[in-house]
Amino acid sequence: MQYWLLKSEPATYSLTDLEGDRRALWDGVRNYQARNFLRQMQPGDLAFFYHSNVAIPGIVGLTRVCQADIVDPTQLDPDSPYYDPKSTPEKPRWQTVEIEFVSAFPQTISLSTLKQSFSPEDLWVVKRGNRLSVIPVPETVARQILQWASCGFASC
Repeated sequence: MQYWLLKSEPATYSLTDLEGDRRALWDGVRNYQARNFLRQMQPGDLAFFYHSNVAIPGIVGLTRVCQADIVDPTQLDPDSPYYDPKSTPEKPRWQTVEIEFVSAFPQTISLSTLKQSFSPEDLWVVKRGNRLSVIPVPETVARQILQWASCGFASC
């Protein structure tokens, strides 16, 4: 099992949206490095859900990959903002995964907390200028985040 971090602006799609939907495609990713990470994901992998572009950005919950290696349907839809005219059904350029809601954390694990605890080499989301919406998380870092989440962070 691998660990990942998925970033989304809550105004676009939030953890609360995923909780209501129970499952969702992580579609619309149009960065090649992020796409390559999506291609590495496998069913059963866990992903931290990160809210960006909010007053206190940070990790707000946990999701699980339930299906991998899915052709992103938005690339073929001319009405989608993620339409890619260079993609075809025979040669799609973009893949995605389906994720499912696992849990909401009792409180946000803020970006400032993550920066105090991890180096940019350990957790890419703390790296200045990192804008990737999909990044790998090393197991040691993931275990620490899961421990914080399980004890409500403030009491750890």
